[in-house]
Amino acid sequence: MRSEPARAWALEGPSIQIDPLFPYYLNRSADSIAEEIQLAGYETVHYFVVNENQINAGLIDAFHRRDIAVWALVLGNGTFSTSHLPPEWASWKMGLIKELNDGFERFSPFSAEYVQWKKQAVSRMLREYPFDGIEIAEPYFPEWDGIRRGVYGDIGPAAQQAFHEKHGLSVPEFVNRFAANYYKKTPDTYAKWIDFRVEAVNTLIDEVINGSGGARETRPDILVATWSLAVDGGSVSTLRLKEWQGLDAISMIGKVKPDLHVLQTHWPDWMKRNLKADYASGYESFAAPIRAAYPDLPLGIQADIGSRANMVKDRSWLNRFQNTVYDLGYHSWTAYEYHLGGYMYDDPPIPLSARIQGENEVVISFNKRVDQGSRGRILPESVDNRDQEAMEPEESSVDGNRLRLRFQRLPEKRPFEVELLQVKDVPALWHVKGKRTNEIPAGTWISVE
Repeated sequence: MRSEPARAWALEGPSIQIDPLFPYYLNRSADSIAEEIQLAGYETVHYFVVNENQINAGLIDAFHRRDIAVWALVLGNGTFSTSHLPPEWASWKMGLIKELNDGFERFSPFSAEYVQWKKQAVSRMLREYPFDGIEIAEPYFPEWDGIRRGVYGDIGPAAQQAFHEKHGLSVPEFVNRFAANYYKKTPDTYAKWIDFRVEAVNTLIDEVINGSGGARETRPDILVATWSLAVDGGSVSTLRLKEWQGLDAISMIGKVKPDLHVLQTHWPDWMKRNLKADYASGYESFAAPIRAAYPDLPLGIQADIGSRANMVKDRSWLNRFQNTVYDLGYHSWTAYEYHLGGYMYDDPPIPLSARIQGENEVVISFNKRVDQGSRGRILPESVDNRDQEAMEPEESSVDGNRLRLRFQRLPEKRPFEVELLQVKDVPALWHVKGKRTNEIPAGTWISVE
């Protein structure tokens, strides 16, 4: 019997993706990361899992202490890191028309060994770490317009064998247009090939989630989300994604039976320099059939807010995007990735809260990570009568978005005010380099209760 999820709000409202391996998240406490995300208004995060064996358990716990739900977002079609894979991993690789050397290893869903390894890795991860949800993003084949561009697969040995076993046919030819089995010359075979690839994508996800020893058997309480792509490519874009990348959201949902389905913005859209914030309105050819087939299934949407310097989205864009997707009837949205948004480059550090810790320490929390040279002092009007000058701290330190000030003693008067000095952000840790440093305006202070 299905256990009730502990944090059911993970299925609705705003959420954000985080990749803890980015420099922005390193060399700071897990709680400072969780606090920064919470101060930004999020109650749900999607933890990008690069390696199922290397999870920051302390970060999950820090989110949970703040009642923030945590999805484990794993990739279905490959990996950026092979260090955790068994020696035979190279035999799992997809065969493409044109081999790529882009730092990402693509694995074949027709490789039974890969599928079983992936299922075991995900299940082990869910046993060891208290994630609230599991989602397999990017389970598809490459690539949009891949045949013409040469970035098309899987046409490797495992795919060839599986297709022959199922249909008694050879995989169509995609390069030599003079070949007898060129895909445009054999429409019946090509139609079987398209459906065969859709089935492979759906079966991969289903086995990892619902197979024997899979995610749901391991964690009956776990929430499950499926992902598929969406692109504003005209009225035939749904058919193109099925043909080129093996994606059919309706059949995927029917097979896996998720608690949430997410439409991921495809790169032909997110790479646009001037992508409009209401672009999701062009995805109704994807969303409407899902709603019609599964009216009770929550539907989410994912955006990219800064993977490339020329398409970084600012806060006003993100707000308009959010308003659009709610108006369109989506239950939730997320974005890749929290610290890539334009607000990271545009906004100065802003003190959002201050508290007394222990007997003589003040902790001030900001909207973003601040520089180690940031300082503060208690204003003269807050100091006891016998002191006429501002009270300087004995020690200052920075933990991510927090400035800690330790004084010999604190004023008896409450509240008292702390003036903030030389508080800067950290451009060296940002994704886009060469951006200017933002410094807090002179005279900024915060009241401490």
